[in-house]
Amino acid sequence: MTDRAFLVQLEGYGLTTAEICYFMPDHPSLLQIYAWQEYDAAPDFPVLFDFLAHWRREIEAEIKSVRIAHEKMIRPANWRSADGVISWE
Repeated sequence: MTDRAFLVQLEGYGLTTAEICYFMPDHPSLLQIYAWQEYDAAPDFPVLFDFLAHWRREIEAEIKSVRIAHEKMIRPANWRSADGVISWE
C-alpha cells in the first residue's frame, strides 16, 4: 500500500499550513482562528484556494486574513564542504 502523502510530495506538493482568522456574524467582535493543513503546490495553492472557495460558499463566517506557511519536504539534498581534520588512531 502506497502512502498518498508520499505520492503527492513526489509530484511536487509540499506541506502547507494556513492560519485563517475570521469573524462569525453573531459575534463580530470576537476574532477566531482556524488552522488548516494539507499538501499543496506553491505558489498557486490550488488545494487551499478550493478550500477557501468552499468556506465562502458554505460557512457563515467572514475571513479577515489568511497566513500561509509552505515547506517542500522532498527536495534535492544540500551539500556543503566542511573544513576539518579527521585523525585515525
